[in-house]
Amino acid sequence: MEFDFSLVTGSMPLLLQGALVTLEITALAVGLGLVFGLIAALAQLSKFAPLRFIAKVYVDFIRGTPLLVQIFIIYFALPAIVGHRIDPFAAAVAACSINSGAYVAEIFRAGIQSIEIGQMRAGLSLGMTWGQTMRYIILPQAFKRIIPPLGNEFIAMLKDSSLVSVIGFEELTRTGQLIIAETYGSLEIWTTVAVIYLVMTLTITRLVSYMEKRFKASDAR
Repeated sequence: MEFDFSLVTGSMPLLLQGALVTLEITALAVGLGLVFGLIAALAQLSKFAPLRFIAKVYVDFIRGTPLLVQIFIIYFALPAIVGHRIDPFAAAVAACSINSGAYVAEIFRAGIQSIEIGQMRAGLSLGMTWGQTMRYIILPQAFKRIIPPLGNEFIAMLKDSSLVSVIGFEELTRTGQLIIAETYGSLEIWTTVAVIYLVMTLTITRLVSYMEKRFKASDAR
């Protein structure tokens, strides 16, 4: 079997369009996941026991169940409760962001707890509230430390977003499936899809490394 490069070049525009959709889902999912994760992390560190319990249940349930099952719950089971169909894009973003939030919560929690307790005490002794100390002193330092794991989460979500193809949403993987259904060029299309994913993940890895070096350089000044 010969590798048909003409099939690759002919399919590339559609595959690149699917790659842009994949990046869009990933960016929205991780962006919302940062918000969910920060809230869940702060809730886990709260002195209010019911809040800690709710955040713990959320993190454990999401981390303990497959993303594929979560997508099915939101896209297939939730409409039975709300009474109407959910748009595939909204279902994809919702499932991925909720999933990402649970992992980001643990990243934030570890980052916050890695900051010396004296930093919090110093802020409180200066008359700042707990929230002000967390916002202006703890979180900026913690964020610099969690850049690498946040980058890894972005890459993981970029690859895991391929699971939304099971609900018919046309991101990169689903686009590849549709092209193969028409052309039967499994080798060419799946190889191209793999290369596109590789290029995206390597680019993100380089960007994260650059950001990490910049923050380290600013701290050294």
